[in-house]
Amino acid sequence: MMPIKLLSIFLMRLVRQGNLVVVYPDGQSIGYGDGSTPAVTMRLHARALPRKLLINPDLVLGEAYMDGTLTVDQDDLYGLIELLVINLTRQPDVWHYRWQANLRRLHRRLAQFNPAGRAQRNVAHHYDLSGELYDLFLDADRQYSCAYFREAGDTLETAQRNKKALIASKLLLAPEQRVLDIGCGWGGLGLHLARDHGARVTGVTLSREQHKIAEESAQTEGLGNRAQFRLQDYRDIDGTFDRIVSVGMFEHVGVPHYKEFFATLRDRLTDDGVALLHTIGRADGPGATNPWIAKYIFPGGYSPALSEVLAIVEQSGLYVTDVEVLRLHYAQTLKEWRNRFEARLDRVRSIYDERFCRMWRFYLVASEVAFRHDGLVVFQIQLAKKQDAVPLTRDYLAGRERLAEPTTKAGENRQTENRLA
Repeated sequence: MMPIKLLSIFLMRLVRQGNLVVVYPDGQSIGYGDGSTPAVTMRLHARALPRKLLINPDLVLGEAYMDGTLTVDQDDLYGLIELLVINLTRQPDVWHYRWQANLRRLHRRLAQFNPAGRAQRNVAHHYDLSGELYDLFLDADRQYSCAYFREAGDTLETAQRNKKALIASKLLLAPEQRVLDIGCGWGGLGLHLARDHGARVTGVTLSREQHKIAEESAQTEGLGNRAQFRLQDYRDIDGTFDRIVSVGMFEHVGVPHYKEFFATLRDRLTDDGVALLHTIGRADGPGATNPWIAKYIFPGGYSPALSEVLAIVEQSGLYVTDVEVLRLHYAQTLKEWRNRFEARLDRVRSIYDERFCRMWRFYLVASEVAFRHDGLVVFQIQLAKKQDAVPLTRDYLAGRERLAEPTTKAGENRQTENRLA
């Protein structure tokens, strides 16, 4: 009984807004909050669960949902996580969370130590999953990063094309320029830059699955002479490039390796070159990665505060020529992914199992809530070696941005297949 009583006291102090009803393993039902929305009922089915939740709530909540020892009425997982996060953000100094957060910060450099071998294993953990899985919820181009919703009615496909067009405009691309894509994913961005902007692209990834798909796509689209993809660590790249872009990869670098990363950008960039870094970040200062995310989704990953990034850039010999903060664009992106994933759960079960479905659903829901309510944003940081490498005003962006519609039959077919899936 003692763990139930202590957990109840903790929830009573935490939940001040909304209505959370907890049905404990012994059958008793207790309500918390002010009775307003969101209203959620959570059921704990294992006797040991209250004690585990007290010890490490950030890890155990997700694990219990995955294992089915924690359920939510109407499977309203979004409502549960939103209610908890809203209350945590309004009471960040709840003692039980404060000491755990401080402990994670003390150990974060060790957790983010990512030499080449470990980085490869971390990438494989997430990105070498079945390619069919990603086809179920991403757009046809497999853009696995924040989209750019220019208009309220933009589809995911349109918003991802917007994102690629925005990146190309910030790179000030010209035909035949050499572009390095660090963390190229399945090659969608690199192929866009080669196909629609005439660039010569070299993409690098540590994911064998992504490398295979990227190479196959380049050959299928007849772009093998303009877009080459390597299974290679960014630290092992030779040569110089007119433009460097990195989208959704910096989150895997780790704070101990930031100097190494920006030194690589400096050394690989031509004197009049331009680089663009697109990364998830924190609006509320340095922190530590959620332990459930670190264990099950992105081992070794960390989304930095802008202060952590710029402090290293200042020492690297690079100028920051532009910073844009994309707010809520990733929340909308994740909502689109979540809706598509949930609509195809039967197909996910046929690839993996029910526990994997619940794990992935928890990941998509928790991430969306974090971008809506917990200070996660996306930073686009433009960098150069020379102050005059880019125009002195941002007016050039309006003239260069455009939607990049599919220009090949293969691209149109992939769009159709994705809509029909």
